[in-house]
Amino acid sequence: MEKPIIFTIDDDRHVLSAISRDLKSKYGKTYRILSTTSASEALSSLLDLKNKSETVAMFVSDQRMPEMEGVAFLEKARQFYPEAKKVLLTAYSDTDAAIKAINQVSLDYYLMKPWDPPEEKMFPALNELLDDWQHDYKPAYRGIKLLGYQFSPKSHEIKNFLAGNLMPYQWIDARGEEGKQLAALNGIEPGELPAVVFEDGVVLKTPALRDIATHIGLNSQVKNEVYDVVIIGAGPAGLAAAVYGASEGLKTLLIESRYPGGQAGTSSRIENYLGFPSGLSGADLTRRAISQATRFGAELLSPQTVAAIELKEGYKILSLADNTTVNTRAVVITSGVDYRKLETKGIGDFTGAGIYYGAATTEAASCKGRAVYILGGGNSAGQGAMYLSKFAKEVYIIIRKPDLTATMSAYLIDQINGTSNITILSHTEIVEARGDQSLKELELIDTQTKSTRTVEADALYIFIGAKPFTEWICEHVIKDEKGFLETGRDLVGRDSFKSLWKLERDPYMLETSCPGIFAAGDVRAGAMNRVASAVGEGSMAISFVHKYLAEV
Repeated sequence: MEKPIIFTIDDDRHVLSAISRDLKSKYGKTYRILSTTSASEALSSLLDLKNKSETVAMFVSDQRMPEMEGVAFLEKARQFYPEAKKVLLTAYSDTDAAIKAINQVSLDYYLMKPWDPPEEKMFPALNELLDDWQHDYKPAYRGIKLLGYQFSPKSHEIKNFLAGNLMPYQWIDARGEEGKQLAALNGIEPGELPAVVFEDGVVLKTPALRDIATHIGLNSQVKNEVYDVVIIGAGPAGLAAAVYGASEGLKTLLIESRYPGGQAGTSSRIENYLGFPSGLSGADLTRRAISQATRFGAELLSPQTVAAIELKEGYKILSLADNTTVNTRAVVITSGVDYRKLETKGIGDFTGAGIYYGAATTEAASCKGRAVYILGGGNSAGQGAMYLSKFAKEVYIIIRKPDLTATMSAYLIDQINGTSNITILSHTEIVEARGDQSLKELELIDTQTKSTRTVEADALYIFIGAKPFTEWICEHVIKDEKGFLETGRDLVGRDSFKSLWKLERDPYMLETSCPGIFAAGDVRAGAMNRVASAVGEGSMAISFVHKYLAEV
């Protein structure tokens, strides 16, 4: 962590050199001493320091400067660092100005020139001021700062993107004092929110996710070469395939359209994964898997979207959203599933503004002391409920069935039953969501009695159904009626398969109706929808890739 700063300004270089020397000798081990002869230069650097989360503990400014008087400088500097101590260097004739400055800029002390010896005339007073400053000092957050409105879909999208890519960030509400100050200093208008302030001081207003990705060092541009295998989707199945593909010597590329981890990556706690008796978060599992895959040499392309697959002379040509292409010998599709959209009245109006699909970990802090509702009875809903119960006053799980036993793991049901602020609302559906700028209430119906009631709701988290990401996949790959990819023996016997498949052998277990294109994890028809099974299928797909590559 950088040391706090003592900032000195004096247009007389000899005086500036003398006071900087004295300050460094006394405070150099605890503070950084920055100095300049120009007040305007100092002011221009304060915004950069502020955006980089540097801290100024004290300003020491000469009063008589040709550019700007010291009192005027301290008044402007206070806009950037209102808590910093302010000391004015004065001659005897400037005493009146210094006294007026005590009220004008809340001046903490004025120091008469000359101050020799400093041990008697300077250090005792500055010691007291710095001790007082240290008493209330809290180190500033050093990292990415996201400034926006709490109930803004765009802000929510950026939160999810940063969290999904394991990038720590500080959320700053634009309506709070800190948010107002940050916006004012950087000239950010309300229509330019959300804005992202990076650790190096760069500010992006209403940024596209790709712009953020570029600035945090994510790779969204493919190299111009041929890969042995391209894996589409960086959920548990895709990450496992990348680890095994790269570790076994295949030139491996992993492409992710949003952020690694998939639905599992947003899980607050996975407790039934082999080898982790205390459980682990989805983010932790994702971080470990990415480190493992990249250590073996796999390339990660994110955020990037595959728009189409074309077959050409034994190669698969992947067209990306930015109009670039990737050539590969084999493909493993692990694009997973997304939560099915709820078409109930009012839901779309408040999506990202109190209503969220998944995202329990991203928005949990905003639910402190509030009433939140969860729609869904699967493991993701249960994990979300347990996590939110640590923040919210009350958590209500809405399900159509009489209980959770048919859809949720027993260990989660036991945890929910043992948590006092979680309530199950069985035989219940949502009729309508209402609010103004954000969600305020839900109308619920009891499906047995048909009676309705309206409840206050600060947030709704939706965990229902599963819709696969397969709309973009070419016609050579057979899907079932719900859009999941058919593989292996399930294809044999279909009339459509017979017209597509030209090889003498049957497709391998995880191979689709297009030779060399495999599917693993939740996107595959008949998958178990568990993290462990997805990891198993992802790694197993690579063994079939090897077999296929040996044939061509």
